[in-house]
Amino acid sequence: MTKVTQILTLGCGDDLYAVPVDRVQEILDPCPVSRLPHAPAHLLGVIDVRGDDVVLADLRIILGLPLCADTAATRIVVLWLNWEGRRAVIAVKADRVIEVTHLDDDTLTDVPEAGLFAWEERLVSGIGRCKGKFVTMIDLDSMFQAVSAETLSKAVSTSSKNEQAA
Repeated sequence: MTKVTQILTLGCGDDLYAVPVDRVQEILDPCPVSRLPHAPAHLLGVIDVRGDDVVLADLRIILGLPLCADTAATRIVVLWLNWEGRRAVIAVKADRVIEVTHLDDDTLTDVPEAGLFAWEERLVSGIGRCKGKFVTMIDLDSMFQAVSAETLSKAVSTSSKNEQAA
């Protein structure tokens, strides 16, 4: 079991996911996306976040869920992650953002018997409950290891320039 503080809950389809709230930079309404040629399906492109170029990934595709059209509830969550010892800023598109909250008992447990299945378990740091419902905690650092090094290098470079300017 892992102790967890505040989380941001996200919805994709009927499922609840969470990220640690201390990794969230901001939440945005959908905005124009500049597509990147030959990008993998989960990489939607680049968005402008207050003058910074930030890569945008589709959380549904990363999680292996079927695609669906954006709705009035669709949001973009700008997050930071650790990548090659540096801080990278990346955004994910989610069906909806629900709330900042706590898990029912403030703990995460491992996914039971996950090793028995051919499953990409590195995407998940554990399972908890929020208001009695299962919540899957996303492991941000592990999830984005699959994103190409070149794409994240650009994100880290842009983020580093902005931190130096601040």
